[in-house]
Amino acid sequence: MIKVALISRRTLFTVKGGDTVQIIETARQLTQLGIHADIILSNEKIDYKKYDLLHFFNITRPADILKHIQKTTKKIIITPIWIDYSFYDKHIRKGIASLFFSKLSPNRIEYIKTIARWFRRKDSWPGFTYLLKGQQKSITTVLNQATMLFPNSMAEYETIKRHFSYIPSHTIIPLGIDEELFQYDQKVRKQNNMVICVARIEGIKNQLNLIKALNNTPYNLYLIGAAAPNQKEYYNECKKRAAENIFFIEHLPQKKLIEYYKAAKVHILPSWYESCGLASMEAAAMCCNIVATRNGFASSYFHEEALYCDPASPSSILSAIENAAKKEVSISLQQQIITKFTWQQTALKTKEAYQEVLSKK
Repeated sequence: MIKVALISRRTLFTVKGGDTVQIIETARQLTQLGIHADIILSNEKIDYKKYDLLHFFNITRPADILKHIQKTTKKIIITPIWIDYSFYDKHIRKGIASLFFSKLSPNRIEYIKTIARWFRRKDSWPGFTYLLKGQQKSITTVLNQATMLFPNSMAEYETIKRHFSYIPSHTIIPLGIDEELFQYDQKVRKQNNMVICVARIEGIKNQLNLIKALNNTPYNLYLIGAAAPNQKEYYNECKKRAAENIFFIEHLPQKKLIEYYKAAKVHILPSWYESCGLASMEAAAMCCNIVATRNGFASSYFHEEALYCDPASPSSILSAIENAAKKEVSISLQQQIITKFTWQQTALKTKEAYQEVLSKK
């Protein structure tokens, strides 16, 4: 039996995101395939000898990975979950941080944010190696020691390849949905004026411009998600700007989300950058029409079946929503998601890649 440690950020369960679902579902499906898969947080002590492979997530947080790969010679797998926060940090973020970040490179910004999280006791000590190397060199070190990279799309792989001179061998492991949970019921009538956005409420997700776009329009917007811990001011501003047709709903487990996916005609993620958007995939499986951002890798999954908006433009966001609300629901996209992008298929491809890695001396 293959034994693997799935290692991710300390806040994986306290600040839940798409990576939380990705890791939980991957572990669950790998277990059903006969692989022993443990989810371990990066601040926990790991008995490396117990595992055949160490599988890390979130390469843009290299401090979490460096502290472990320095202590073991085990083979390393990386699922990058690449997100570029630099445009948001330099141009959209408000306050002193925005003025400060506007003068810095993207890597220097991430370096400072990593140290700040530790200083504010929001994350673990990043380690002296990370402090000495910085963000770019730390990621380079991780890539140099990795046996294989598991990008979630070819577009993500090509983006990482542009940033670094060396990339290990890779296998594309697409994201998935739980096809047993997200089953479209044609008997439930879609509400043409119902728009949902399932995401943590934080600046990078751009709910504020979404609110500006839909305020006092015929559409009812449901923002489903908790405020990010360090973005309470942003959350409060969103609530302050929201008109009566905007509704805020705290984070919901997937089973309760189904009722909203069933009823909504449109799901939108107008993020400043999006690795894909698991919520968009779940919504597509429930025959919501999808509005996404082109900043990131969503188009690798939805292609021209989705509508795309400019996150900087409320008028672009509104126009995309209006067009999505008028469209017939996309049965072809729904079928594509439930046949090609399931967690079972993710786990099967992951298992095959593990076996390939372990077969190499």
